[in-house]
Amino acid sequence: MSNEEIEAVVVGGGQAGIAMSEHLSRHQVPHVVLERHRIAEQWRSQRWDSLVTNGPVWHDRFPGLEFTDLDPDAFAAKDQVADYFVAYAEQIAAPVRCGVEVRSVRRNTGRPGFRVRTSKGTIQTRYVVAATGPFQRPVVPPIVPERDGLTQIHSSGYRNPAQLPDGGVLVVGSGSSGVQIADELRASGRQVYLSVGPHDRPPRSYRDRDFVWWLGVLGKWEASAPPKGAEHVTIAVSGAHGGHTVDFRTLADRGITLVGRTDSFQDGVMRFAPDLRDNIAAGDANYLALLDEADAYVARNGLDLPEEPRARVLGADPRSVTDPVLELGLADAGITSIVWATGFTVDYGWLEVDAFDADGRPKHQRGVSSEPGVYFMGLPWQSRRGSSFIWGAWHDAGYVADHIAIQRNYTHYKGTGSSTPVPRFGK
Repeated sequence: MSNEEIEAVVVGGGQAGIAMSEHLSRHQVPHVVLERHRIAEQWRSQRWDSLVTNGPVWHDRFPGLEFTDLDPDAFAAKDQVADYFVAYAEQIAAPVRCGVEVRSVRRNTGRPGFRVRTSKGTIQTRYVVAATGPFQRPVVPPIVPERDGLTQIHSSGYRNPAQLPDGGVLVVGSGSSGVQIADELRASGRQVYLSVGPHDRPPRSYRDRDFVWWLGVLGKWEASAPPKGAEHVTIAVSGAHGGHTVDFRTLADRGITLVGRTDSFQDGVMRFAPDLRDNIAAGDANYLALLDEADAYVARNGLDLPEEPRARVLGADPRSVTDPVLELGLADAGITSIVWATGFTVDYGWLEVDAFDADGRPKHQRGVSSEPGVYFMGLPWQSRRGSSFIWGAWHDAGYVADHIAIQRNYTHYKGTGSSTPVPRFGK
């Protein structure tokens, strides 16, 4: 077991950790990136087989490297994304150590910095960046007891339809993951029920521009916080099949039965909230409002972008919306599996510092935590709406690295009359 000193330790070798390494190197901060598995491991082993990015590769990348093997408007497959980050780490010579698990981080007593205990030894460091991101612990609501005999799997554990036993599937969650998984299961011949909660539903493309472009020129990526009451609203958008606008009416036409938000389960019967119509209507309103803003932007700037009147044509509501299913006997419906596309929560049990609220969520301002010397990277809405995207993490890392550089200037200052040396790390 080794012992060493280095000025900064970045925990996590995914997109957030690699971005952090690039910006720390820009400031010439000696550092190491510790990754318990492989670089970008979550992209490889915690995603389903057919997953692609939700944004085109011209947009979902770091500034210093393009996806050279893909058309700029294409959507990268999960392994292509992982390979991209491996290549990026090599390009910037990121000091990544794979196969190193961080077991605890504690503040030192009587000296500056932190003691980082890992599976390969102990590291003394001045700054710790928790770059493990938001996808740490899958959230499965405690609704259906395991003893009930249903196969229950979180979206992070789903790989393909063949993984599930024969029979129908209930997919809970109407964000990108839930929609794409439900569509894939239906295409495989399964009977599928999709539980639809509150969501935003942007157009995949409108007037010859992807929705990521529209959110950019309309300034929506820069929103600093979600609208009140919409903290947990998901985005229903898909890069699958070359990218398409998610329309729940189309999913219903393909044979998927839409139901409202999953509410409770008892004696083999699942109950759904009577909110399906309202959730679909709110998604439609979000969709049409973005079209309005896009049209206004085109007119205001005199752009020559083709009109697209059919984009505003919404089909008739399917029967599952007009006559909603509020109770469903799962056995009677032939449902043998539930896929919970219900998101994740953070898990910072290894970070033993005073940087969390009563619910275990990081207390921070743009990644700068309430505990001096501790930083967070890769969080949703860390600084803006775009923080969840690959490019957003890169820009957030720049801000955090700038803050570390400023603090280094203070800690390295000795004073004109001082004879007491200031401890330096990573000499």
